[in-house]
Amino acid sequence: MRSELLRFADWTDPVPAAAREVVSLTEDARDDLPPLLFVPGLGHGAWAFAEHWLPRAAERGFAAHALTPRPGGDLRAQVHDVVQVAASLPRQVVLVGHGAGALVTAYAMGRYPARAAVLAAPVMDGWPTLWAALRTNPVGTLPALFGGRLRLNRKQLFGPGMPAEQAQPWLDRIVARPRRELVTHDPAPRPVGDPPVLVVGSPDDRIVPRTSLDRIAALYGGAPLLFPGMGHDLMLDVTWSEPIEAVLDWLAKELSEQ
Repeated sequence: MRSELLRFADWTDPVPAAAREVVSLTEDARDDLPPLLFVPGLGHGAWAFAEHWLPRAAERGFAAHALTPRPGGDLRAQVHDVVQVAASLPRQVVLVGHGAGALVTAYAMGRYPARAAVLAAPVMDGWPTLWAALRTNPVGTLPALFGGRLRLNRKQLFGPGMPAEQAQPWLDRIVARPRRELVTHDPAPRPVGDPPVLVVGSPDDRIVPRTSLDRIAALYGGAPLLFPGMGHDLMLDVTWSEPIEAVLDWLAKELSEQ
């Protein structure tokens, strides 16, 4: 992992200001628990967490926030927004990134001293992820290689237990136009302060290969926490409660040991 101490581009070409959409649930937050900041993946917004994971985290006493990526923002802009929102919160934040949002989170950890981090179904190995998408959904993936829209399907995002009529409203909300940098990006920087990092995913994910989950978890000194039978969108799948409960249990244990 490389260092992010020198960021020449940020000084010579600052990220433009932009309005940020943040959804927050904080009414029942406990003072002894850090806030959580959820970072959605490609084509998703704060709504993807607001349906299930945000309320469940709030029920367990966490101040829970989800940030929608700025429209058309590149990786640097998205990292900037995560760092700025995290720094604006009153206490040191736990970052939770999903899909390509996990890549944003990994980069943000190089600039912001997160209390802990969770990388859910992380899209951080660009080429293996691209080939997996081409194998499982060539019709929906090929247009994106030429600047068109990436059209993800139910089998890519959800497990076999997800009814088509329940999945379709989520699929209709996803507007994804991948950027080349998702494949060609540099390795993520070293996290500031060496926070504990948990990688969660499914061995049945048709977007993120199991080998990528193992590699990314090993990079942060652990093994992935796996949820068989689920798809890529862990936070929206039928058994969405299993991953978030496991994440919050892990976090409670880590916090008790700090």
